[in-house]
Amino acid sequence: MLIKGGHGSGPESADLLIGPNAFARFAADRIATENTHGTGCTLSSAIAAGLAKELSLSEAVGAAKRYVTDALAAADRIKIGSGHGPAHHFHAWW
Repeated sequence: MLIKGGHGSGPESADLLIGPNAFARFAADRIATENTHGTGCTLSSAIAAGLAKELSLSEAVGAAKRYVTDALAAADRIKIGSGHGPAHHFHAWW
């Protein structure tokens, strides 16, 4: 089970991976942006992609957390629609 901390408060966003054979904490600085639409779906898709690349569950969650954090950090570079926009999924390329 992955307990997400993105909607919490404080200076960091911490997710907890809890299972019969695993316990891990994944923390990152909280990013100040309103472009957060779809981050849960992005996180789960990134975890699935990591598992498809044969990463362990913990490695896949860690890589996904870093990807979403980087996408949030770059989110204000794009302007799409109004209100809560998406994270910048293509931050590594532009």
